[in-house]
Amino acid sequence: MDKFGMYAKFKAQPGARDSLVEILLEAAAGAGAEPDCELYVVNVSETEPEAVWVTEVWSSKAAHDASLQDEATRAMIQRAMPLIAGVESILLRPLAGKASSSRR
Repeated sequence: MDKFGMYAKFKAQPGARDSLVEILLEAAAGAGAEPDCELYVVNVSETEPEAVWVTEVWSSKAAHDASLQDEATRAMIQRAMPLIAGVESILLRPLAGKASSSRR
């Protein structure tokens, strides 16, 4: 089964980037306990003050889709929605690489 990956670019409402980042960091902490999530990294843009990028790698698309049905995940999504002005996603099929954890 192919791995599933995604780059998601969130454009926060003006002045809401830090609040959106906090919710996405909660999601990252939850993803860390999910065995099918191999990578979930929250990034802020150095050039776009309202942009937040999330990089994800999952064991499969089905595992990613199942994670979105989790009640806690759905609650986080609902909290984040008012803070988001737009989202762009790039779907990927990861082949190989290295993942490491990082601290803020």
